[in-house]
Amino acid sequence: MPSMRRVWRELTGAKGLLLAVAGGALFLGACSVGPDYVRPTVMVPPVFKEMSGWKVARPQDHRSRGKWWELFGDTYLNGLAEQVTVSNQTLAVAEAQFRQARALVQAARAAYFPTATAGASFARSQQSSQIAGFTGSKTASPSSTFLLPLNASWEPDIWGRVRRSVEASQAGAQASAADLEAARLSLQAELVQDYFQLRTLDAQKKLLDMTAAAFRKGLELTRNRYGSGVASRADVLQAETQLKSTEAQAIDTGVQRAQMEHAIATLIGRPASTFSISFMPVDTLPPEVPVGLPSELLERRPDIAAAERRIAAANAQIGAAEAAYYPSVTLTASAGFESSDLSHWLTWPNRFWSFGPAITETLYDGGLRGAQTDQARALYDASVATYRQAVLTAFQGVEDNLAALRILEQEAGVQGEAVKAAQQSVTFTTNQYRAGTVSYLDVIVTQTVALTNELTAINILGRRMTASVLLINVLGGGWDVSALPSENDVSRSGGKKGP
Repeated sequence: MPSMRRVWRELTGAKGLLLAVAGGALFLGACSVGPDYVRPTVMVPPVFKEMSGWKVARPQDHRSRGKWWELFGDTYLNGLAEQVTVSNQTLAVAEAQFRQARALVQAARAAYFPTATAGASFARSQQSSQIAGFTGSKTASPSSTFLLPLNASWEPDIWGRVRRSVEASQAGAQASAADLEAARLSLQAELVQDYFQLRTLDAQKKLLDMTAAAFRKGLELTRNRYGSGVASRADVLQAETQLKSTEAQAIDTGVQRAQMEHAIATLIGRPASTFSISFMPVDTLPPEVPVGLPSELLERRPDIAAAERRIAAANAQIGAAEAAYYPSVTLTASAGFESSDLSHWLTWPNRFWSFGPAITETLYDGGLRGAQTDQARALYDASVATYRQAVLTAFQGVEDNLAALRILEQEAGVQGEAVKAAQQSVTFTTNQYRAGTVSYLDVIVTQTVALTNELTAINILGRRMTASVLLINVLGGGWDVSALPSENDVSRSGGKKGP
């Protein structure tokens, strides 16, 4: 049987034409229509306003990277935060979406290459006598056709439509990778916030239990004084009311605590009914968080990186839309064997081949290409606005939490003094009551004030811990734009999970 190489030599008999067309297509393909991407400018302040008058971590360039929650020095929290990456289902969705975006890059890149098909077919047919030219009783004889074709077609990327589409897909995949990191950071920050809220509730419960124990002793003292005829029945009832009210407050903390515990279970991918956290009152101050310069924030926020990559994708889509205005060139070729006899099917005389370029230009489309180009430009403008809004929101978040930490630190100092004064007032008033110089109502008032101030101090500490977590979150959690996969990385095929 003759070699298929001979078929190819005959197919390329018009070698000069083939090389000329292909060479010209490759030369033109070096250029791409549409605007080249330039990162939009944004207004960046020289310093954070709320940093004034507030101490920050030193050195400035030593910021948390990776496991940022370790700044809090809580071993149990470290274990919980690690489980978010492993088991959280929302994060699994974001990871799958990144792999989907990376597959879209492969799909876009496939348009660079020719499409080749091969197959074999057999047909048995018979023409009518009239078409075959027979008259009378004669009929046409049935015939068989054996066909073994190899077809190829290629549309050179002369105007850069494919190149722009690949650029858009690559930028979209990078944006998806940034979305994955933003989701990871957000979920980890949510878990740490819930954890410290739970520990704050435990601190409140501890305070209320201790206060209730003190009130029981006070009730016992009042009952003894009532039995001795020194105190009135009203004093006993007031003491009982105060005790039961405090016990009810302690019980009420269990509602929020259970909800926080269930939320943490969901974040680490476990059923709420199989997860519990032991009683652990908050007993630590928020860590010093390295803030850095405002200009660094643009490189440290994965959501800002995602918004910027979507601008690049939208910019490339403009070029892909504008390429539709230009003619398309298609090169097609086919070769193979065709015979009516199976025994001679794959013999040299039964070969066939064809080759030819085609140029197509759309003359009228009812404004479709113009509308698609306008749509691409509008998407680009929207992406720029989204990016700039993300930057503004990021600066707002940093300023908000810097202000919260600075003001809450001052408030905590003043509140601590209020707690000391309230405790001294309770001691003083209780001694006066025992001496019979004041009524029990005065004792209740001072005890209530003291309890309120102590609860306020605990709440302030919880708010400071939350603000610290939020500040780390809005600063990017130690993430950096250099962690984004490159265009080559997102163009590689494979089953690797995550960027």
